[in-house]
Amino acid sequence: MFKLNHTEFIGLLVAMGTMLILARLGSEFARKLRIPVVAGEIIVGVILGPSILGEFSSSVFDFLFPLKSNVGIALDGVTQLSAVLLLFISGMEVQMQMVLRQGKAAVYTSFLGMIVPFFIGWYFAFYFPNLFEMQFTGDEKFLFSLFMGTAMSISALPVIAKILMDTNLFRTKLGMVIIASAMLNDLVGWLIFSLIISLMGTGKSWSVILLDISIIIGYGVFMLTIGKKLIDKSLPWIQKKFSWPGGVLSLSLGVCFFSAALTERLGIHAVLGAFIAGIAIGDSVKLNEKAREIIHQFISNIFAPLFFVSIGLKINFIENFNLYITLIVLVIAYSGKLIGASLGAKLGGFSNKESLAVGFGLNARGAMEIILGTLALEAGLINEVIFVALVIMALITSITSGSALKWLANPREKVV
Repeated sequence: MFKLNHTEFIGLLVAMGTMLILARLGSEFARKLRIPVVAGEIIVGVILGPSILGEFSSSVFDFLFPLKSNVGIALDGVTQLSAVLLLFISGMEVQMQMVLRQGKAAVYTSFLGMIVPFFIGWYFAFYFPNLFEMQFTGDEKFLFSLFMGTAMSISALPVIAKILMDTNLFRTKLGMVIIASAMLNDLVGWLIFSLIISLMGTGKSWSVILLDISIIIGYGVFMLTIGKKLIDKSLPWIQKKFSWPGGVLSLSLGVCFFSAALTERLGIHAVLGAFIAGIAIGDSVKLNEKAREIIHQFISNIFAPLFFVSIGLKINFIENFNLYITLIVLVIAYSGKLIGASLGAKLGGFSNKESLAVGFGLNARGAMEIILGTLALEAGLINEVIFVALVIMALITSITSGSALKWLANPREKVV
């Protein structure tokens, strides 16, 4: 039976304590610089990891993070759990009623903001894989191109919501369309990514592939209809009869874990189950807002820092940084989102300037891109060079989106 010995258990505690304390310092520094908190946490990981600390003092790095022992296995389990929980709270941000209220503007913006970057990312990855310095055999090229299309098309809903609040645009017509479009983008993007993961190395026939797609869609529809109704009926009783706020917190996370376990068992990634559970719970009008905030704070301030710092511990960002590939990823990311989302917003009735603002708003990739890249790296879909390029792209797009929105959008117009 796997068990940490006395020394290894101490090592795990030291590693997690170091990660949490320094991540907090890094996030506070990032907040003062008005850049995404996740950037500060990743930078802390890069400093603590093989890129800097491991390069200058490998003995100190091995003492703080004995990853080659059983501590590495335990810490990997914690970070995988963190990814599941991060997708859960991201799902809680999705409110389907808000999406439906925005009408054709959200539909056009979301559809073109998804299809255009997906096609551009897929096209360059499939027909010009040498641009990414990738070598393929068999179906690997097809799966890699599907992943790059997905990576170029998703947005980071939590980051976008924070940017809109900081720029006083959240309660405007433009802000609501951006949020609604980001919700649909994330939902479709994670469905596609989960399907890609389920297809890897399986040699499945088209009939099995169609069955996988049916299972993914069927499970999502079930959770967002029957599952949501069950949650709506049970939440008032739970919040009244169970101790506050522990009852809601423990049962919500329990639903998250069961949902994640189910999708993982079906051969789909666990994060999709967590994401769908988050939508079902978060979209409920019966969920107390204080409970929602407690769940969000619990995960964002404990598990999120552990996940993002761990990225820097696993990869040497300096050795795997390739300026040429990073620039290609940035150009594809910016062009796809700005063209697609801006065109959709224009068809939805916005002016040229407002349409461009919508494009920049949806271009923020943030934590979602990084989680997607991490899971793809672990699955062997991409290499470390592509991963580093995706992380840099996620941070740059998140930082520039806020500045562009301040310049292009007027927070005093079309208040809703």
